[in-house]
Amino acid sequence: MTRALRRVVVFAAAVLLLLLPLAIPPADAVLPAGPPLARAFVWGRDSAFRALEARFADARVRGCADSVGSQRALDAMERRIAGIAALPLAPDAPAFDSLEAEWFGLAPEAAACAPVASRYVSAQARLREAVKRQSMGWDVNATPARDRLYRALYGGRAAVEEVMLQQGAAVPTLLAGRDEPSATPSAVSNGVRLHSGDILVSRGGYPTSALIARGNDYPGNFSHIALVHIDSATRAITVVEAHIELGVAITTADGYLADKKLRLMVLRPRADLPAMVADPLLPHKAATAMLARARAGHIPYDFAMDYTDASRLFCSEVASQAYRAEGLPLWMGLSTISRPGLRHWLGSFGVRHFATQEPSDLEYDPQVTVVAEWRDAATLFEDHIDNAVTDAMLEGAERGDRLTYPWYQLPVARLLKGWSWLLQRTGRPGTIPEGMSPAAALRNRGYGARHDAFAAEVRTAAETWRAERGYAPTYWVLLDLARAAVAD
Repeated sequence: MTRALRRVVVFAAAVLLLLLPLAIPPADAVLPAGPPLARAFVWGRDSAFRALEARFADARVRGCADSVGSQRALDAMERRIAGIAALPLAPDAPAFDSLEAEWFGLAPEAAACAPVASRYVSAQARLREAVKRQSMGWDVNATPARDRLYRALYGGRAAVEEVMLQQGAAVPTLLAGRDEPSATPSAVSNGVRLHSGDILVSRGGYPTSALIARGNDYPGNFSHIALVHIDSATRAITVVEAHIELGVAITTADGYLADKKLRLMVLRPRADLPAMVADPLLPHKAATAMLARARAGHIPYDFAMDYTDASRLFCSEVASQAYRAEGLPLWMGLSTISRPGLRHWLGSFGVRHFATQEPSDLEYDPQVTVVAEWRDAATLFEDHIDNAVTDAMLEGAERGDRLTYPWYQLPVARLLKGWSWLLQRTGRPGTIPEGMSPAAALRNRGYGARHDAFAAEVRTAAETWRAERGYAPTYWVLLDLARAAVAD
């Protein structure tokens, strides 16, 4: 055998070894069953939402001509919100249904008139606070309570954001919530006073960010959790968070904000919780302990999303493990992932726990208060496009679509995995994250490419829609456009 032939044989043998199992990507592992009794929330109000758009088309012709009537309707709705806050109510109380109908019913007029829009957006904070106060007496893992919290908090935000997208700069980007009292060290960032132990809930601008936000029985708006620490002497703000690429990482407030974010919310534990009354510095102690642990050594990312295992941490666990160690368990209502197609997709990325702690669901925990929320029309529109594309793709998952990759890319991915392993031993991030298999990395790359291609189609179609009709397409229109892109 000649030297050249021997080299060919050795090369072919190496490729075959890297391809094992041969040619056909291995079948996904059998996933654990979905959480018992869990089911995906369905609004079931498509016709009502589309009717609201028709009312908006009429309202924008009138502009603020009927603003006196709209302001009176807002007065009545705010009185109803105050009434709900005053008396204990069950989650299925008719008062909530009436308030929901009024809330959505006012949205078209608010979207057509800036002064009405400003009051409408501000009212969301009071609506959210009233419902969260009521939920303190509910079993938030029970379906009626979970549904009500979702309808009021997610639904209230959805209506507000449709108004914001039509009014643009006329609505402020910062929505102040409740400035919950805190005894912990504090510092001001971007117009809001943060306290040590505050929890930052954000939405990234990447395809997987949208998948994390929407991949839940109660599809949400947020994909990432981070924990704030403020030094008691210097007032320096440090953010502790877990990244897929790095595991648990430490950054500054500016470093945290530099990473692409489409929205951001600040949560704080309620001061009247028994654990907080017993120790008002509990949040600072939780943040200090997690910061010390992050500085002490590498903490890998938890792809399995096992919130009970503290050896590896996904983003929500950075906050939940820190607070649990101090005697305050968060996420009173666990996230569930019951749809089989979605579980198959998430399982192909390494997820193995489908009752867990998702970023979006912390907002529904009665133990925490929303302090502030940032969002603006430009980034909101990108957020809505990503959501619509993700929802359409997940509908395909339930029809049997699977995340695949070209089999011939597997050898290169395995070599990159080995190189990444060497980089990670020296403290540097690798091309393929620690804990992610080469096949999962290829699926992730393929998913991102498909999502970006669909989003580009939807963005173009949405601009055509806007040019023809003179206003931004609503979310259900974006979803129609995304379904068409995915079908093609």
